[in-house]
Amino acid sequence: MRPLLCVLGLLASMLATPALAGDQLRLVADSWPPFTDANMPGGGLATSIVTTALARAGYTSGFEEVPWARALLGVSEGRYDVLINAWYNDSRARIGQFSTAYLTNRIRLLQRKGEAFRYKSLSDLYPYSIAVVRDYAYSPEFDRDTRLHKVPVRNFSSAVRMLAAGRVNLAVEDEYVARYNLQRELPEVRDGVMLVEPPLGENTLHILVSLKHPEHERIVERFEQAIAAMKADGSFARLLRQYGF
Repeated sequence: MRPLLCVLGLLASMLATPALAGDQLRLVADSWPPFTDANMPGGGLATSIVTTALARAGYTSGFEEVPWARALLGVSEGRYDVLINAWYNDSRARIGQFSTAYLTNRIRLLQRKGEAFRYKSLSDLYPYSIAVVRDYAYSPEFDRDTRLHKVPVRNFSSAVRMLAAGRVNLAVEDEYVARYNLQRELPEVRDGVMLVEPPLGENTLHILVSLKHPEHERIVERFEQAIAAMKADGSFARLLRQYGF
């Protein structure tokens, strides 16, 4: 009986230990096409870039798609090793190590067509309700401004449908994500909204490696080296063209 208990204890400890180098890295992201989406070839542009870079760095990986809040929680608890599609903010830096940026996102507001609206600074947005995806970061100034009336929603599709129905005044999203998803909405939604100039800001896209992983620094270092090599040999640009960027 005692040897059996010892074996069971050893198995439990192995399951509770984050993956070490040489083991498969557990990648996670939410559905955020065209950057991350399990239904797209290669899992989307960001997934393809990250898995390719990690493979060149010597890591095997497996990808799981879950809601954003669950992905963040999983990284913080060490159930996932790498969050594929993270914009920087301080709270995330407390649960994982950011890589240097591998992509840049241009953040845009959306409004209903035919409505008078002019945006030059954040203070212009104070009278309006703005649909934002729950637990997303958009820009440091936008995120910390408590005078903005933000309405949390599950995803961009919910946000743009609420906007088209007049339940909120504005929505916010990365430009490529907005354009990609609008093509998949009903005509009354797609044709009823428009992107607003100027952009709200730009965000750099990073991987976030769980601090629970004992080799998080090494993973980031090797990932960054692989990205640099991909840019040098043209494979990074080929992936961008493959996804229409």
